[in-house]
Amino acid sequence: MSYREAAKKYGIPSHTTLMKWERIYLEEGPEGLYLDRRGRASSVNHVRIGRAPKFDKNAEEDLIAENQRLRAEIDYLKKLNALVTERVQREKNHK
Repeated sequence: MSYREAAKKYGIPSHTTLMKWERIYLEEGPEGLYLDRRGRASSVNHVRIGRAPKFDKNAEEDLIAENQRLRAEIDYLKKLNALVTERVQREKNHK
C-alpha cells in the first residue's frame, strides 16, 4: 500500500506525515513515536529545541553508575557527620 493510499484509508491529512512516522520508527523504534515533535528545528544543528539529547548506551550506563556512586558517597558523608556530631555531644556531656 502506498503512503497516499494509507493516508486516505486512515484519514491522515498528508501522506508525508506517514513518511515522517516511518522514518522515526526505523531510526528510533516505537518509543520514538511517543516524543513530542512540534515546532521548528533549529537552523544550527537541525535538532528541535526542547528535545532531550540522545545518549549512547555506554554514556547512559556510565552516568547511572556515577549517580549511584555519588548517592553512596552522600550517604557515607551523612553517616560520618552524624557520628562526629554524636561524638562531640558525648565529649561535651563528659566535661
